Amino acid sequence: MANIYELKRLQRLNQEQATTSTNQAACLRVALVYPNTYSNAMSNLGFQGVYHWINLHPECVCERIFWPDLQEQRHLQQTQGVLRSFEHNRTPANFDVIAFSLAFENDYLHLPAMFEMMRLPLDAHERSAKDPLIVAGGVCTLMNPEPVAPWFDLMTIGEAEVLLPPLLEALLEGASRAQILYDLATKPGFYVPALYTPEYAHNGVLRWEVEKQASFPVKRQWLADLDSSTCRSFITTNDTAFGDMRLVEVSRGCGRGCRFCATGFVYLPPRERSATTVLEQLHGDLCPGVTAGLVGAAVSDYSALDEVAKHVCSAGAAVSVASLRVDSMSREQVEMLRATGQKTIALAPEAGSQRLRDAINKNLSTAQIVQAAQMIAAAGIPNLKLYFLFGLPTETDADIQAMIELVEEVREVWLQAQRSLGRLGEITLSVNPFIPKAMTPFQWHGMAELALLKKRVALLRQYVKGTPNMQLQVESLKGSQLQTFLSRADRRAADVIRSMAQGQNLKGACRTHEINLDAILYQSYPFEHNFPWDIIDSGVARTYLWREYQAALGHLLTPACSLPSSGCTRCGVCA
Repeated sequence: MANIYELKRLQRLNQEQATTSTNQAACLRVALVYPNTYSNAMSNLGFQGVYHWINLHPECVCERIFWPDLQEQRHLQQTQGVLRSFEHNRTPANFDVIAFSLAFENDYLHLPAMFEMMRLPLDAHERSAKDPLIVAGGVCTLMNPEPVAPWFDLMTIGEAEVLLPPLLEALLEGASRAQILYDLATKPGFYVPALYTPEYAHNGVLRWEVEKQASFPVKRQWLADLDSSTCRSFITTNDTAFGDMRLVEVSRGCGRGCRFCATGFVYLPPRERSATTVLEQLHGDLCPGVTAGLVGAAVSDYSALDEVAKHVCSAGAAVSVASLRVDSMSREQVEMLRATGQKTIALAPEAGSQRLRDAINKNLSTAQIVQAAQMIAAAGIPNLKLYFLFGLPTETDADIQAMIELVEEVREVWLQAQRSLGRLGEITLSVNPFIPKAMTPFQWHGMAELALLKKRVALLRQYVKGTPNMQLQVESLKGSQLQTFLSRADRRAADVIRSMAQGQNLKGACRTHEINLDAILYQSYPFEHNFPWDIIDSGVARTYLWREYQAALGHLLTPACSLPSSGCTRCGVCA
């Protein structure tokens, strides 16, 4: 009788409308690895897209490997088994390439265990030519790849649609591993960590020793025309958070310039898919009982949102968006979401006071936020979610009090509108610590100290505790510290991650490896500071990011940028 692990794997596979090739004569076998659960992986459009695009190649076969759940982990431990592919139960040794998709820094903690379960040496220099080539891509490699760089032979810096064709071409040529890596290192968007040696001066200054054939910095690659690619749900299964949705990407990047937001900078310039392309990619899925999930960094800024939504609804399907931008949402959009059954709409004021919203370049007034909440409540949407950050640069106690006062204003109009409808929904206050991210204007600014963050949380808990129909969600403060460490650290963090995977906490692991944790978490830097991620050229000028940081400290606003066709060269990415 098949074990539970195998039955579960087969059950999932049978539920999928898989598009994978079964060409057994394929030259190149690729295992696409997601260091988190199946559910999270298959909710990721980028992961699905790479899987689909590799399998479209007539000489390639791609299978998937996921972080095993607890039951699967126990099975592997009891049987001393090897982590295998989802599709055909193959061991990693049967693949030519193991490609990791790195979407969240905190998933780095799974990597040492995954390498062990795949029976592969973790450090790149310990692997032989007989081992598969180990590659990493995803949004984490666009920001700061250094904390895990020693473990990968190759890292892709940019968007898969641009980088996959030359990567597969190089791999299919049949050259030696060393020759493939040397050749790719000369091409934009490919980072071979072994060719770059960090050197640390006694004063902590970081310098790079770069082998002559490697480019420095590595230039991020991005797709200019989104209409030239397909990015949607290629596989649907009920075993994911969006199992009943057909996801489609309508836009990429965001021109709003919120100074804390990595997505808003590493995916510049903002780009859109035409309504025609979006509807073509949804074609065949639009029928009663299906929800079209529109995906983008700022979906309510999508110029064809109303056109796409009307077409979807006319086919009897529903529309869902993750959140609406306060100053671009319309009454018609809210009514459409209510009519298609959406129960919760999220708004992101991010900060309570006008001064602090200006500092982060949110460009929203209190009146706009309150009016948006009133519009949502009046439409009959039962629940509202409000996203805020705390611990932001220049934040004071007065800003937290202003957050509470803003929420009270929103709550008053919300209750008033909902009472007239004869029901009271729930307001969720989602409050998360500010995390300084690479490639943003706040990359020079440290995280707020833990004692201050705890004080902020206590004030918010006290407010929500006595407020009916409201709940508070706060991200783990220790988890946020870990994310900040992984966002700002250099290559030496790899030893810390390995120790944490073996059971040490962050502070103890840093102490073991003589790393100054407080400096990484809390220190703010001057303009000329050398960052670990300076090895990457994101396309956005460093001088522009610094000007934005100085504007934040002066609480000054910067206008949103336009689509690339406008010819703007302000930040340098479109120059």
